Amino acid sequence: MMRVKVFQEEDEEDLSEVINTFLQEHADIRVCDIKLSTDILEDEEDTLTLFTVLLIYL
Repeated sequence: MMRVKVFQEEDEEDLSEVINTFLQEHADIRVCDIKLSTDILEDEEDTLTLFTVLLIYL
């Protein structure tokens, strides 16, 4: 059965670490696809960048 897992972090390196940890902990899965999205949210005082990955796996 195909499954999905969503990861979201404010830092690309943190995102990579979280994904790599997930893959190490689930070594038996087969990755089918990875989708990456970047969102930039701005207000008068701050800019927030969010990196989101959708991991599709079996």
